[in-house]
Amino acid sequence: MSHLTIPQLQQFKSQGKKISVVTAYDALFTEIVEQAGLEVILVGDSLGMVVQGKPNTLAVTMEEMLYHTRMVAQTAKRALVIGDMPFLSYQVSLEETVRNAGRFLQAGAVAVKLEGGMSVVDRVEVMTGFGIPVMGHVGMTPQSVNQSGGYHVRGKDEVEAQKILEEAKALEAAGIFALVLECLPTSLAHTITQELTIPTIGIGAGSGCDGQVLVLYDLLGLFDEFVPKFVKPYAHLKAEALQALKRYKEEVECGKFPSDSESYQ
Repeated sequence: MSHLTIPQLQQFKSQGKKISVVTAYDALFTEIVEQAGLEVILVGDSLGMVVQGKPNTLAVTMEEMLYHTRMVAQTAKRALVIGDMPFLSYQVSLEETVRNAGRFLQAGAVAVKLEGGMSVVDRVEVMTGFGIPVMGHVGMTPQSVNQSGGYHVRGKDEVEAQKILEEAKALEAAGIFALVLECLPTSLAHTITQELTIPTIGIGAGSGCDGQVLVLYDLLGLFDEFVPKFVKPYAHLKAEALQALKRYKEEVECGKFPSDSESYQ
């Protein structure tokens, strides 16, 4: 079984085939995602919140991202693996941007993702110029949470909507192969999707995008401290895990576990 390629992924748009993307951070969940047949795995810096328990993604380091990317990439046999460039890995200079993006590819990722509009166009141009595939990300950008004042929908007014559309077009011209649209009005996301020739991947951007992405822990109902409107839990594994652990504790305390069937004679 061969890995999905970027040209194959881009053909999905013209074929009208929707793209399913999910985050994953370790080998076990990567194997499950692979078995489910999803096309793309994003090793997201969202791990800062759902794995590390931090209030946002800003403290996630390159070394931490590379550690998780290696686990995912070595396990994925079919899905296209994308590494999420963390805060300060591409903002400082073009040289650091290329070096850090290259480290993701050395760790096994096929491509990288970075957040931002006009401010990162030169980053995208230099990376794609060196053969590093790049996915863009506009709209609500979590790494800018302090500047924007929180997690909220972007592009509601006409001026900001036009700016986001222009950013999307500039990023495509710079060479991105796909674009994440986060927390945008459905009509704006649909317009951007129609205007671009590359696939758009929505998260809180309606059904008019070429694909969708969700954080795995949100999708499975494992992370419930903050559940945005756009999240649909397809399972409630936190509740099931809690009940299993309680039963285990009770059986240990009353001597029911281990029974003869779990013991060597």
